[in-house]
Amino acid sequence: MDIEQLVGAAVKAPSSHNTQPWSFRKADGAVLLYADRTRALPVNDTQDRELTISCGAALFNLRVAAAAAGWAAKVSMLPEPEDPDLLARADLSDGHLASDDDRSLAAAIDLRYTHRKRFQDREVPGELVARLQAAAEAEGAWLKVVADDQTRDRIGDLVEEGDRVQFADPRWRRELAAWMHPRRRGDGLVVSMAPVSRLVVRSFNVGARTGEKDEELAESSPVLAVLGTSSDSVGDWLLAGQALQRVLLVGAREGVQASHLNQPCQVAELRPRLREVVGVSGFPQVVLRMGYPDGHVTRAPRRPVEAVLEDFS
Repeated sequence: MDIEQLVGAAVKAPSSHNTQPWSFRKADGAVLLYADRTRALPVNDTQDRELTISCGAALFNLRVAAAAAGWAAKVSMLPEPEDPDLLARADLSDGHLASDDDRSLAAAIDLRYTHRKRFQDREVPGELVARLQAAAEAEGAWLKVVADDQTRDRIGDLVEEGDRVQFADPRWRRELAAWMHPRRRGDGLVVSMAPVSRLVVRSFNVGARTGEKDEELAESSPVLAVLGTSSDSVGDWLLAGQALQRVLLVGAREGVQASHLNQPCQVAELRPRLREVVGVSGFPQVVLRMGYPDGHVTRAPRRPVEAVLEDFS
C-alpha cells in the first residue's frame, strides 16, 4: 500500500456538511495532516471544533489503514505550535505485524456511512454497546449511552431547540445552503435540484418542522449516545475525532451505522445543558444515534486523493 492509498482511506471519514476540511502532505516518509480552513463553517462551527474532530476521524482511518498494510504509524499531534493548521504528523515505517483487529477495522472503512433516516426497530446487543464504549475509551474519550427514556426525551428536546435556534439565523441558513451540492461536485450535502433546494433553505425558516423530525429520530433510535472528552482543547478535539471513528468502525463491521444530532453541541448555550442532562463532568463533543439501517443508502461522495494530497518529499 502506498501513501496515496492511505490518504484514500483517510478521506472516507465523516465531516460536518461533508465539507472534507483536510489536506495532506507527503514528506520524508511521513504524512502531514492539515486543517483546510477554506472549508470551514464559521457560523455552524465558530471555533473549528467540529472541523478538528473531522480531521481526527480522518487521522484514525489513516492509522488503521497503515496498520492493516503492515506499517507502523508514529503519530505526533499538534507537532508545531507555531503552525496551528498542522494538526498531526504520522511517521511511517514498515515491519508492523497486522492484527485481526487492524484488518477488520480497515475493512470497515468501506462499510461505514452516515444513515440519516430511521433505523430498524431492532435492539443493538448490549455486548456490542459495551464494545462501542470501550472503543471510545481506547482513544482517550468517553461514550455515554443514554439508558433511560427521561434522559433520552430531554436530549431530544435539546436537539429540537437547537434546530429552532440555528434555522432562525439567516447566516446559518445561507451557510447550510452553500454546501448543498449536486453529487458531481464530490463534496457537500448531496441534494436533487440543488439550486431550488438552496433557495428554499436560504429563504424559509423550517426550524420547527426540522426540529420535530430530529427530536423523533433522537427518541426512537436504538442507541442514543454522547461522545466527549475530559477537557476541551484542540488536542481533545483531535482525540474525539479518533475516538468517534473507532466507535463508528467497530459498529460498521457489525452492521450498525450512525448519524449525528450535534445541535446541542453546536449551539453554545445548549452545550452546558447537555452536559448536565447526560450527567458527566467532561465536555460533550458529538451526539450520536446508532442502529441497524432500514433501506438502501447512497454513500456521500468524496473528492479525489489528488485534490487533497501534496508531495513535499
